[in-house]
Amino acid sequence: MTDTQYFPRGFGLKSQIEGQLAEDYRSRIVEYLKSHQFTLRAGDLTFRLASEFGFCYGVDRAVDYAYETRTRFPERSLFITGEIIHNPHVNQRLREMGIRFLDGEGAAADAWSTLGAGDVVILPAFGVTVEQMSSLRQKGCTLVDTTCGSVLNVWKNVERYARDGFTSLIHGKYNHEETRATASRTSLHKGGKYLVVRDLEQTELVTEFIRKGGDSKAFLEHFLPACSEGFDPPVDLVRVGLANQTTMLSSESLQVAERIRLAMIDRYGEPELAEHFRSFDTICSATQDRQDAVQRLLEEDLSLMLVIGGYNSSNTNHLAEMAAQRVPTFHIEDAGCLLDAESIRHKPVREKTPVLGRGWLPSGKAVIGITAGASTPNNRIGEVVERVLEFRGLPIRELPLG
Repeated sequence: MTDTQYFPRGFGLKSQIEGQLAEDYRSRIVEYLKSHQFTLRAGDLTFRLASEFGFCYGVDRAVDYAYETRTRFPERSLFITGEIIHNPHVNQRLREMGIRFLDGEGAAADAWSTLGAGDVVILPAFGVTVEQMSSLRQKGCTLVDTTCGSVLNVWKNVERYARDGFTSLIHGKYNHEETRATASRTSLHKGGKYLVVRDLEQTELVTEFIRKGGDSKAFLEHFLPACSEGFDPPVDLVRVGLANQTTMLSSESLQVAERIRLAMIDRYGEPELAEHFRSFDTICSATQDRQDAVQRLLEEDLSLMLVIGGYNSSNTNHLAEMAAQRVPTFHIEDAGCLLDAESIRHKPVREKTPVLGRGWLPSGKAVIGITAGASTPNNRIGEVVERVLEFRGLPIRELPLG
């Protein structure tokens, strides 16, 4: 194995990149909103920004490290295993900085096989699988690890489950980079197993099997490939430890855990529960804070909600899901989705692709709620506000933003 340099804490170059970060992501409008009780009034429009929004600590850290890496290795070939976060503008900015992607849009088919010693590889905030990490170390690449601390916390629990003979039941989306990385941690202990459930409907299939047993073949056909190799339901659902993708809807993760707990009590009795069930709340604090802030904002008299963030961002989708239960809600990637005062391109809740909507902006007085996922930079939020103001003939330069 070739020696590998491993950097999990950046390079201490924050002072050298601060100017570029501010130029790329700062928003004067957002700064005004934050200093004025998250409110901006202009004409007959009122904008109300959720008190927790946009870049979280983990995302800030990941983006900082990527910029630091470019500064630290100006002449080296730089790669990243996949999207550093789920925001198309941030990922495009990294491409413009000469950082090449090993997976996803624009990645070469043989990108992984051509890596070698001397290449610098950034590991994204979601983390990478055990297999990917092993491959990169074998190649002797220099590794800059931006994996979020909240994700690392989930990994510790999953590894503990595997060590103690518990199957990790993960509430998440199996095709999400974070969930795949988390599931792979079970392989660090011999016999480690995992099963990924996406929602309460799939959870019911699991609780039914725990309580009554059933057709293992049918069960596996439903859950493949979201379970470990050789998964044996009658054996591997006897002892279960709960974990979750950190960006899932908190209330749903709690319901998943409670339904599994009750099924274990029904099957084995409450005195034996600790031998069959474990659970730790591993929703990240930033995800929880943003969901709580949306909940508070929805208590106000809003005309509509704009949720800004990548369409493939799990935490952004869940913010839209929460808001849509109370008020007309439009999940948009950026200001370009606001075509005019009548037309909007947005992704409806639980749909995979955006659609063209009409009549989104009321013609008179309106209170517009705004939030943004944890991977959305401030400048994209400010651009959305500016775009709406333009539709009402209120150029941002004429507003007293200081």
